[in-house]
Amino acid sequence: MAKLMMMMLMIIVTFFCTFFGCVELVKGQNDKVCNQANSNYKDALGKAILFFEGQRSGKLPASRRVKWRGDSALNDGKSDNVGDGDADHACWERPEDMDTPRTLYKITSSSPGTEAAADASAALAAASIVFKAVDSTYSSKLLQHSQSDELLWAAAWLYKASGNSKYLNYVSSNKGWSQAVSEFSWDNKYAGVQILLAKEFLAGKRMLSDYKSKADSFVCSIVPESGSAQFQTTPGGLLFVRDAANLQYVTSASMIISIYTKALKQANISGVKCGSANLALSKLTAFTKSQVDYILGNNPNKMSYMVGFGSKFPQQVHHRGASIPSIMAQPAKVGCNQGYSSWYNSNKPNPNVHVGAVVGGPDANDQFKDVRSDHTHSEPTTYLNAAFIGSIAPLLSGDHSAECLNLRKTNETSDVAETM
Repeated sequence: MAKLMMMMLMIIVTFFCTFFGCVELVKGQNDKVCNQANSNYKDALGKAILFFEGQRSGKLPASRRVKWRGDSALNDGKSDNVGDGDADHACWERPEDMDTPRTLYKITSSSPGTEAAADASAALAAASIVFKAVDSTYSSKLLQHSQSDELLWAAAWLYKASGNSKYLNYVSSNKGWSQAVSEFSWDNKYAGVQILLAKEFLAGKRMLSDYKSKADSFVCSIVPESGSAQFQTTPGGLLFVRDAANLQYVTSASMIISIYTKALKQANISGVKCGSANLALSKLTAFTKSQVDYILGNNPNKMSYMVGFGSKFPQQVHHRGASIPSIMAQPAKVGCNQGYSSWYNSNKPNPNVHVGAVVGGPDANDQFKDVRSDHTHSEPTTYLNAAFIGSIAPLLSGDHSAECLNLRKTNETSDVAETM
């Protein structure tokens, strides 16, 4: 689990390495730049990263900042156990008490899983870029393990990481697979591929023009002023794609539009043409900023949808560990059913504040019911927080946003590296 979440964060960070530049990203030496950044954005970014620390499993270090979490899933990997999603959802218990089946699921040549393999390849390739400047041996190991699948998402990242022309030829030869889309999510990565490869087109690889066209199409389908937007916004101005965990689509769209805006600016392109409308880069930036500001409290409810940010934020977050007293405060085991009867249905605020967690967000009318059982609106996820990091980072000190992430090579990162 720790490796998975590290990779998830690394793939977002690598987007910024690729488009914003991050020579000092891992070393974190540009404190002066960060100190000049908007303090609210900097605070929110720090808390968004802290959320991932609260999501870790395994043996946690004594120096951990999320004090209400303890060790969990210590036997994972020692036998055939990973987890059963259905069984997990049937229980409401702390990760430290987790006793649901840890069934192993794996892919092999006789039992293939192309999507899982491609995602792993992409994450490993992305992480290899980040670690290259600080741990070249580990970076090479990541790249070596990543070259196991060559579908578009994986191939785009493998080309970024390795520079091997076979991956460029692959995405060029299979451009017909790339579809015009209006969302970027864990389940639909076409827009991410298109943004990644559009920069290569802008750098002179003209065979990738189709990806550039579809990147433009994605922007036009999202930004309201394009005249061809596929979605409505709420009365308060929030992009609304669908009711279930809508903020995941808001943050992911904002992230890659910010990345694309930077790439276009570097190529001296003034905007994106959407039919008869021309979206200036300033309009794209204004749109992405408005979405981040909405999440942080500039909305009709005057509340932040990030836990622990501002004076008003969700109290009954749909999160097992946060909703049950910490094992530090209540060492006695909380069983599967007891968690539901005693804590899930409680109308009291969560006993543990999961700082930095971004929840699913309000409905189409800007309404939000702070109820634990309403998982479509009150549940935080790792992929939502990762995209939020990618959305807010560009708002910190302009072109130096990546340095403001201030991610250092900690002992915890080294521990993850050693287990690969």
